[in-house]
Amino acid sequence: MDFKALNDQTRLLIQAELQPLQGSRFQPTGFPDLGAAVYSVPGEKQKMLLLESAQSVANRMESTIWDNAAQSIATPLDGISYVNVEQNQTFLTNSLLEAHRLNSPYIVGASKKLTAFGELVKKELESDRPFDLHLFAIVLAKYDVNSLLHGIFLEKMSGVSRIARALSGFIEAKNIEVVRQGGVKNDRVDATGKTDDKGGAAEGFGNVPYYREECAAESITAYFSLDLAQIRSYRLGVDVENLLIAIALYKIRVFLTSGLRLRTACDLEVKKDGLIVKRPEDYVLPSIEELEKALPGLVKAASDAFADPAVTVVEYKAEKKKAGKE
Repeated sequence: MDFKALNDQTRLLIQAELQPLQGSRFQPTGFPDLGAAVYSVPGEKQKMLLLESAQSVANRMESTIWDNAAQSIATPLDGISYVNVEQNQTFLTNSLLEAHRLNSPYIVGASKKLTAFGELVKKELESDRPFDLHLFAIVLAKYDVNSLLHGIFLEKMSGVSRIARALSGFIEAKNIEVVRQGGVKNDRVDATGKTDDKGGAAEGFGNVPYYREECAAESITAYFSLDLAQIRSYRLGVDVENLLIAIALYKIRVFLTSGLRLRTACDLEVKKDGLIVKRPEDYVLPSIEELEKALPGLVKAASDAFADPAVTVVEYKAEKKKAGKE
């Protein structure tokens, strides 16, 4: 792969025009107490919708490199650093799956009691200087290179050990119309559900009507940003930089290829010729096949930055609850 076209760029900006896989309707994200994130752009009359937030897209892109069927890292990325958590010598979770990566309580522990691995990381980060991004990046690359793309905050160790997401994305829908509909859950035994020994509709008895909203839109667009300046600021060398860029592009490609079934009634696909690089305009995005072919060599070239072995295994021991007083 040729990364020269990105050498003088601070951002790689990509967008993909999407459409429902079938029909014209899609189910928006619903937020507790808020509903769908509908808003207006100042000066424009059309309604916009935040179809998928940056947090959700980040979680979905992280999951692209974990093979749930095989319970292992995606084959092209075999050899990158991450932490596996076991309990009683059985797989429990890992830093690729945990919402806060290395900062998971199953990995580094809690602020009042770090795990043995947490104490190790804290020791490696200790310095008599102000926060050192380079040192922080070295430790993250060693144990979980994925954190260098998706960000982390090790507040259990200090309030300054944090980096923002280098890779981010979100999905917006333009000029939306709300499609109001509803249905009913039928009880084939007793439609009323009012018998005294039952819990009524709250417990699922009886015919229960429900209300639902979906949307239709003029256009749906997924936006992705890769902060190349941030990746260079880690000062980890060209091999690690190239690997991080390739992993980010692989995540975007896999997400757009197989990760767009966002909800039961929100199944999207990229329109024909709908994938566009906005910055730099002349950059040609490598295909998923090109990335799969290049990644093993890039992983090997950057392997000196990883722990040996690259997968660190930690044992999680749950705290035993103290018996209450009689």
